[in-house]
Amino acid sequence: MRKPLVENIDFYYNEQGYMVFTEKFHLERGHCCGNGCKHCPFNYEKVPEPKRSALLKQRNQGGENR
Repeated sequence: MRKPLVENIDFYYNEQGYMVFTEKFHLERGHCCGNGCKHCPFNYEKVPEPKRSALLKQRNQGGENR
């Protein structure tokens, strides 16, 4: 059974009203889902190229991503 998600710990809502999962949530899940999540702690390992390289470049430049 999954535990309920806690706002501001497992996720938050961005300025556009979208739910954004935190790094903590992703670490507890234990793997990259391949969607290019903003707080992915797995270096987007399952995101297909060329999107993966673009996301890593954005992250390294301190830019916003998904």
